[in-house]
Amino acid sequence: MNRRTKIVAVAAAVLLTLGAGGVAVASGGDGGHGTHPAREAAALTGTAKLYRPAGDDITFAFDAHLAAKDNKDPQAATGTFRFSHYKDGKGGYAVAKVDCLTTGGKVAVVTGKVIETDVDAFRNKRVGVSVHDDGKHDRLGYSWVGRETNLEVPPCLSAAPFEKVLAGTGDFKVLPWQLEYPTE
Repeated sequence: MNRRTKIVAVAAAVLLTLGAGGVAVASGGDGGHGTHPAREAAALTGTAKLYRPAGDDITFAFDAHLAAKDNKDPQAATGTFRFSHYKDGKGGYAVAKVDCLTTGGKVAVVTGKVIETDVDAFRNKRVGVSVHDDGKHDRLGYSWVGRETNLEVPPCLSAAPFEKVLAGTGDFKVLPWQLEYPTE
């Protein structure tokens, strides 16, 4: 291989490498500034209404995140989630400040302290919600199910996702937590 062929081959390899890096940066959402932000450790986002044939309007919305730097501390999660239940003009809502987020595969569990509500039973309580992000068949569960609804749950706990999401309303996105396990 002559010198000119080698230079062209090296230049092509450099261009391919830069091109692949450019694609990664462009899709990384950094605004084209050449930095690649770290992947979040975990996240739960989206909104859905629960399936209720009787016409209840029950909605859940999530914006919960665990930063990459906090990968080993799910109680460092940030964000909020909101839920509401209305029927025939009556009902209420609550907004919780996230205090824990764990995810595994397509399932997330988030807890938070209620910081805003018009329902006395939720005022200043920690509540938990679970989500199964299953495309068009998302599911959801919440900690206040059952007879004793006044219980305050510990961080990171909730009921299994037993509720069906109303078809066409679920857009939950769960970013799976990627734990680093010790090798020794």
